Amino acid sequence: MPKTSHHEAAEHHEKAAQSHRGAAEHHEKGDHAAAQKHAAEAHGHSGKAHESSTKAHGKSTEQASKKA
Repeated sequence: MPKTSHHEAAEHHEKAAQSHRGAAEHHEKGDHAAAQKHAAEAHGHSGKAHESSTKAHGKSTEQASKKA
């Protein structure tokens, strides 16, 4: 079964959250290089999450207007 755009957006949001948590944990330990790596990953996932969310919202709006 293909993923819906909503599922895709949720996966990217979850990955971004995991990377943010990793960045926070490494920052608290003073490992700023690893924190930076995780922060960069989080930023990438956040961008993909935004794109997927926008796509999902557009599809939902389109389908809702067809039903109206």
